[in-house]
Amino acid sequence: MQPTIEAMAEGDVEAVARLRLAAFFEGSGRTLAEDITALRGLIADDGFEAAFVAGFGGSPIGSCLFVRNEIDPAHDLTPWLAGLVVDERYRGRGVGAALLRAVEAHAASVGVSKLYLYTWQARRFYEALGWTAVEAFEQDGEPMLLMARSL
Repeated sequence: MQPTIEAMAEGDVEAVARLRLAAFFEGSGRTLAEDITALRGLIADDGFEAAFVAGFGGSPIGSCLFVRNEIDPAHDLTPWLAGLVVDERYRGRGVGAALLRAVEAHAASVGVSKLYLYTWQARRFYEALGWTAVEAFEQDGEPMLLMARSL
């Protein structure tokens, strides 16, 4: 399976927002409309920030963002790889790695030398792709890990 990785377009926004809500915001109060608005703002930004979508068979199956600011960051750092999500049916097939590489390439192209991310469950995934653990901490009563990668 070889997904396409492209810059997110307007036609991808609602499907990606639905993936993101299920993966990251369930029970948080964030609405589909709010995430759609946020993604539209991101893809209409100044070209520094970016959103990428993985597609297969003409449908979005994953996404990853490159942003200046992470939602409720515990650290005063920038920029961030954020919101990496792959539809459960397509996990373990290299889609997440391809999205991550697209964000890293974009970051390097706009002059970024170091990226940050937050994770807990996906630590091994990111470590296998060259990311380093910087600090383990607790946020909202849950374990969290700050990771970084020099580009």
